[in-house]
Amino acid sequence: MATWEDVSRIALALPETTEEVRRTNAVWKVRTKPFAWERPLGKADRAALGDAAPDGDILAVRIAQIELREALIASDPAVYFTIPHFSGFPAALVLLGAIDEAELSDALAEAWLCMAPKRVADAFLKTREQ
Repeated sequence: MATWEDVSRIALALPETTEEVRRTNAVWKVRTKPFAWERPLGKADRAALGDAAPDGDILAVRIAQIELREALIASDPAVYFTIPHFSGFPAALVLLGAIDEAELSDALAEAWLCMAPKRVADAFLKTREQ
């Protein structure tokens, strides 16, 4: 089970990442581009999801392509999901209470790679290969 402290620690370990608070929710950015953020469900989200609306902390992460979201959700629907608000937007929602730290680390790294400048991403990938 991951926590917001895990999200912050893992995200801030990625190159050129900052954390800020927008309204009352944390946002992690590479340079100026958000790649992950706290995304509590609102009334409309809960109404759209009905009985399937999860309880607990929810993290939104960017994904490379919208088409990958369905595969991600299908791979582990207890962890990943989406809401109608994200229709057409390349992001997936993660139920923090259902994801382990290793998978969270992978999800954040993939989200970061989607938004990082090419040179920064290339340098990061080179260090991971070693």
